[in-house]
Amino acid sequence: MSAANLARPVAIVGPTATGKSDLAVEIATELGGEIINADAMQLYRGMDVGTAKLTADERRGVPHHLLDVLEVTETASVAAYQRDARAAMEDVLARGRTPVLVGGSGLYVRAVLDDLRFPGTDPLVRARWEERLSALGPAELHRRLAELDPPAAEAVLPSNGRRLVRALEVIEITGEPFSANLPVPGPPRYDTAMIGLDLPVAELDDRVDRRVTRMFDGGLVAEVRGLVQLGLREGRTASRALGYQQVLAELDGSGDMAVAAAETARLTRRFVRKQRSWFRRDERISWFAPAAAAAGIRALLRT
Repeated sequence: MSAANLARPVAIVGPTATGKSDLAVEIATELGGEIINADAMQLYRGMDVGTAKLTADERRGVPHHLLDVLEVTETASVAAYQRDARAAMEDVLARGRTPVLVGGSGLYVRAVLDDLRFPGTDPLVRARWEERLSALGPAELHRRLAELDPPAAEAVLPSNGRRLVRALEVIEITGEPFSANLPVPGPPRYDTAMIGLDLPVAELDDRVDRRVTRMFDGGLVAEVRGLVQLGLREGRTASRALGYQQVLAELDGSGDMAVAAAETARLTRRFVRKQRSWFRRDERISWFAPAAAAAGIRALLRT
């Protein structure tokens, strides 16, 4: 297979711990391609161990885009990501190379590949809802959202204050239900070969547990301590990342990192199920077990 006979980008998606990053490097090496990151937390500089970010050696010389582009104090925005990732896609395509979009952040993937529009923001409106969140708590904001937009209330966890604020902000700014702005697949912006990696739930759970053990054995706690000095606690997005949030909680509490590891594994297993549900709704994705994925991609691209 050569880049010369490939007419479309490749997207490699699926739940955490399925080996997406390694497969992307293999495919990009074979195609003469370049990788575009679609993992929201790998946008952050210094968040390496806890996000299983590939090292420079593991990237094998393949150019990677949208890694290490944010400081931990900055708030990640899907609208900003959409702008930057599409610019990277267009640049790679214009140079006759193959973009390989890879990651498990479903909304970020669709933001690049589909014609999604994201409502703007109003700092004053957002600040007002954030004040209400601080004063009243997320349960009250969730009750208000249920009154204004029941489908959106079903889609947003009652404990997710940031998402509740955003939903209520959008309703106030647009005069439309927040659910009217929730993404659906298509229309596609690119003729993309979409590849999904997946495994039985029990095997995924085992992979997650082993991955979390490697993270904590491999220096996650030291990484978090270093990032605290750079403002991690003040980062509205980065501080909530799986693993980082749990380590921060134990640094502020009893300091029992075994508790932090167990909670990270539990929440990651739950997150994996949400990822599987999100991606399985997209009928454009061709699904493979990790061991068969490279051969599957080659066959798909020949059709």
